[in-house]
Parts: sequence; C-alpha cells; structure tokens
Amino acid sequence: MAINSAANLLSVDSLFTTQAQRDEEKRESVMDIPLSEISDFPNHPFKVRMDESMTEMADSVRQYGVLVPGLVRPKPEGGYEMVAGHRRKKASELAGLETVPCIVRELTDDEATIIMVDSNLQREQILPSEKAFAYKMKLDAMRRQVGRPKNSAPVGPNLGTRSNLELAAQSPDSKTQIQRYICLTNLTPDLLDLVDNSVLKEKDKPQMALRPAVELSYLTPEEQTALFELIEVEDCTPSHAQAIKMKDFSQAGKLNEDVMLSIMQEEKGNQVEQFKIPKERISKYFAPGTPAQKIEDTIVKALEMYRKRQREMER
Repeated sequence: MAINSAANLLSVDSLFTTQAQRDEEKRESVMDIPLSEISDFPNHPFKVRMDESMTEMADSVRQYGVLVPGLVRPKPEGGYEMVAGHRRKKASELAGLETVPCIVRELTDDEATIIMVDSNLQREQILPSEKAFAYKMKLDAMRRQVGRPKNSAPVGPNLGTRSNLELAAQSPDSKTQIQRYICLTNLTPDLLDLVDNSVLKEKDKPQMALRPAVELSYLTPEEQTALFELIEVEDCTPSHAQAIKMKDFSQAGKLNEDVMLSIMQEEKGNQVEQFKIPKERISKYFAPGTPAQKIEDTIVKALEMYRKRQREMER
C-alpha cells in the first residue's frame, strides 16, 4: 500500500532526472529558426510597411543581426507561428538572412493574441486601423478567457462585464478612446484608409479625423461606399458635425447621395478661407496693445476707402 502511494506521487521524470535538469527543460531558450518555417499570425492587424524605418531596420540587421529575439509558438502541423516580431522577420528577409532568433513558447490562441497586441502597441507609429482591429481582437480574447481554466495567471477579474475597463487599464488609451477605435472596424476599407492617412499624410489623398469616422461607422456599407465616391469627387471629407448629420439621416432611413452632397457642401468652420498679414508689417501703424479685432476693423475700413477712391478715379 505504501509502495503504491509513493509511486503515485513520483513521476517517471522525477525518478530518473534531477531537479536542476527538470528546471532547465522548462526554461525558455533562444533558437535560430529558418524564416521559411515561420508563418504570420492569422489576421495580424499590424501592417509591415516597406518604409524608411524598415529600410533602416534591415540595414541594422545586416550589420549587427537581430538583437532582440522574436516570439513564436509551435503549430500542430509543424513549423511555427510568429506572435511577436513580424518586422524583425521581414528585416531579416531583406537583409538576406536565412534564420531569425526566436523564443519558442506553447500558447493558446487567446494567450497568443493578447501577447501579439500588447507587444505591438508599444510601437512609435500605429495607424488607427491597426489599433482598431488589435483592440477588438484582444477584447474578444479577454472575454473568451472568462471562466476558462488555464495554467497561466488570469488576465483580470470579472472580464465578462468589465472587459473594456480591464483593457483600458492595460493600454495607452482610455476606455472611451478604445471604444472609438473599435467602431472603426465597421468602416469600409476605403474609408478606413482615409483615417489612416491622418497619420501617414500621403499627398493627393484626403484625410479623415477619428471623431467623424466613428460617426460614419454607423452608416450601412452601401451608404459608406456612396460616401467614398462623393469624397473622391468633392476632394474633402465630412467634418464631425456633418458626420453626425449623416448618421442621423441614416438611422432615420433618409440618407441618400443627394442628402450626402447637400451636407458635404455646407461650409465648415475650419474651411473658411483665412488671410493673414505678418504682424511686423502692420505693427508700426497701431499703438502697442491695440486689440486684434480693432486692427482688423481698421484695415477693412481703409480698404473700403481705397476701393471707393479707385472707383471715383475710374469715372
């Protein structure tokens, strides 16, 4: 009886290995893994762009190698899936390397998603679309983990009802801002590209701010497609106030192309043409401390007198 009890308490590993050996087996190590054996994370929300930063990273990798290993998880069918380090993998390819140093870790789908999002949110430049889909993926993963038994520490308490608060506590953005970003996942790709351009600032391409984009995310896909075509024709995007109007008309079932055009052609406060005169050019004509409004009124009066005199001379 005693012998059987002892046998139940001891595993085969514990009988034939030392504690130091068992600890060493559990310790993660860095491996040089062939690039051809590593696939991208499914639906990876963070784009790997071929920009100046990537060129600089590739040059650095070519000269010094990859200094910080990536993180991968083994795939059931063989090979590995990149969790953190997509840009390092691309830089290694550009540098002509065949392998990239990585830590191999067993992770569930949800654990991998959370790590993937957290590691990328630290990047210097993140597009609104990247944050949108990343926050949505992490929020969904956190909700799925509620009540699920697992060996790792829980992401947070009571995530089923407080997931947004938990996500905000772990993120650089507030709960409200995270909700705004997640709304962007309902935009059509064309409109979402305009929101991204508020960061990329590509020439000859309109830009759309976050707040109006959130309101437009409530439009149907068909309405959004029609709006994008109108934006291309008018070469401007709706203001926040205009976007709210469009959402209201859409929810009332009264939004069409004519209504969109009418709203888009309303004058925006920030689009009123401004004419500025350098202060040093006119300061000698006014006493120090003269209010800006008084200066403007005086200049307008002077121009009116000048125009009147010109007309009299033309007669």
